[in-house]
Amino acid sequence: MKEPRRYEGLDSFRIVCAVLVIMIHTQPFTCINDYVDLTITRILARIAVPFFIMVTGYFVMPSEQNPHSPDKKQAFIRYSKKLLHYYLIAVILYLPLNWYAGAFKDGFHPAAIAKALFLDGTFYHLWYFPALLFGGTLVYLLSKKLSFSSLFFTSCILYLIGLFGDSYYGMIAKSPIISSVYDAFFSLCSYTRNGLFYVPFFLVLGILLRNLSDTKTLPSRTGSVIGTLFCMTWMIAEGLLLHTSDIPRHDSMYLFLPPLMYFLFSLLLRIPMTGFAFMRELALPVYILHPLMIVVVRMIGKLTHTEFLLIDQSLLHFLAVTCLTFLASCLIASLFHRTNVDSVAKSRAWVEISKENLIHNVTEIKTLLPKGTSFMAVVKANAYGHGAVEISRILNRQGIYHFAVATAQEGVELRKHHIKGTILILGYTPPNQASLLHRYHLTQTVTDYQYALALDSSGYSIPVHIKVDTGMHRLGQDYHDIEQIKCIYNLKHLHVDGIFSHLCVADSLEEEDVDFTYEQIHHFDAVLEALRHAGINPGKTHIQSSYGVLNYPELGYDFARIGIAMYGVLSSNQDETKMVADLKPVLSIKARISAIKVVHTNESVGYGRQYIADHDARIAVLTIGYADGIPRDLSCGNGEVLINGQQAAIIGRICMDQMMVDITGLRDIHVNDIATIVGREKALTIRAEDVTQEAGTITNELLSRIGARLERFTV
Repeated sequence: MKEPRRYEGLDSFRIVCAVLVIMIHTQPFTCINDYVDLTITRILARIAVPFFIMVTGYFVMPSEQNPHSPDKKQAFIRYSKKLLHYYLIAVILYLPLNWYAGAFKDGFHPAAIAKALFLDGTFYHLWYFPALLFGGTLVYLLSKKLSFSSLFFTSCILYLIGLFGDSYYGMIAKSPIISSVYDAFFSLCSYTRNGLFYVPFFLVLGILLRNLSDTKTLPSRTGSVIGTLFCMTWMIAEGLLLHTSDIPRHDSMYLFLPPLMYFLFSLLLRIPMTGFAFMRELALPVYILHPLMIVVVRMIGKLTHTEFLLIDQSLLHFLAVTCLTFLASCLIASLFHRTNVDSVAKSRAWVEISKENLIHNVTEIKTLLPKGTSFMAVVKANAYGHGAVEISRILNRQGIYHFAVATAQEGVELRKHHIKGTILILGYTPPNQASLLHRYHLTQTVTDYQYALALDSSGYSIPVHIKVDTGMHRLGQDYHDIEQIKCIYNLKHLHVDGIFSHLCVADSLEEEDVDFTYEQIHHFDAVLEALRHAGINPGKTHIQSSYGVLNYPELGYDFARIGIAMYGVLSSNQDETKMVADLKPVLSIKARISAIKVVHTNESVGYGRQYIADHDARIAVLTIGYADGIPRDLSCGNGEVLINGQQAAIIGRICMDQMMVDITGLRDIHVNDIATIVGREKALTIRAEDVTQEAGTITNELLSRIGARLERFTV
């Protein structure tokens, strides 16, 4: 089994780097020793910004293996728009400080404003945004023209040029010709720490590490530790030597900074840290807000006459700024989530979707896919009850652009909510709805030759995937009918983009079922070989579903259609798979307590008097029932819920809109408290597999039957 890829180290280190940026601008150790502060804040802390840039290169920029990928193009465009959005907010936020600092005392000069907006940033820390936008665009455009080795070489040359305008400026300052070239550049841009010389190298370094991560050729953990310590030691020595010789013009670029970042980033990929899902989202607001908090702390010091503590004592000044910045960042983050929280607070019953767990599962499953196999997300049946639009939006933002649905209506809904990429309809669409397929750019499954003729006769240009029946005998052209399959490729209005089949017992490891699965695979491969032998390009190929990947990960087709596993569950508790993936449930189902009653001995509860109390009991009425998708088979003690971290058995028959649970002996249970039907509460968890085991069904059915009246909230 491939080693699962982890990003907790990168996530956690974002906060460390955010604190380092605050250090750079507050110089906390000057009250101790100038050389200590120099070493920490002007040398070591310079790893912060390159780290942020490398994260962008690692996750957003096109990879060496697929520089022209439309997925990466869309990811880069979305990221750039998001970055520009944050930059504009920051520009507006710092306008009052710019005014107060006298930036406009000589009037508004278009050239100066353009220089600030597009090159230097409108405040001293905001240079990062235009630099990353410019550098990212440059790398993206170059990656389409150059090989990766040429791109890497070009970025190295740019970094070296920038180096002599930064920490090594004193070495070229004595040459009138060279220094005049640099001085001319400085009239346009204040530093070489910018989008031309500085950003491209670290973006490309992030891409390089992504390539090495994909091919499992990262430095070993021991090698990363040794390399990090070695380069860190030499960068400190380099920085101290340069500063004592009064050579730097600025101090963002060092010779040993690139190798240090290479080994440090490799180490963070190798050694998972404890991830704090909420805290790691604070890195960007901390970066944006901390100069504002420096001003606030100084104002507080002056107003309270505590300058000797809050300003003069540099370490206390740093701590005050850091605390205030994190407090403000937490407040802003909470405001962004307030709408969700308020909506949940008003709900009778709802579904919570864990974005973090969804992304984790996608990442985990991708590690099982062979090189060249892309992830196709199955979001039919309202994404197995999770909310197709919400799930698809998250996946789009993660670079997933291949989706599968069951009906044309499901595909249209995604398009109307601006979901990008290929949307494959796995089921049957009546030929008289061909215009719908054409209008919304949906890819239709061709179920057999006669259906293909009917679609083609509509006259609409429609992309299709051909379904081949390899033994399931549901939909698809029989694998024996090679000639008819070939004919589909020649139809005038149908554009065959792919061909696929479906494994009907991939979830079983019984010898007979495994043999049957390999027969299906053989039949499918035979069809592909026959097409290629006839000079026909079959298009994109796919046969694996979730269990196909977990039990047959060696199959190297173009797509893997991932459904139930993407949502963090298997169909049943009894299912065993060859590959054991670390899956985390994405969905929780919750409801409120609407009433608490006391039931005396021999009194009944609910329809049919199915529950007769054999003791005085307290019961809670929950605002959820079988109309919301809760299986009625859980009635009469066959299921349980969690309330305040305690188990409560379901009693009586589950009603259409309500259900009752026994809370006798449970502590601190009140009306309006939340009950968890599926999900985690404190140390206890009820998994969907647990519920379906009691209900005698599978998770696929349970999840896809969750009622539409339950609101979905992403948390």
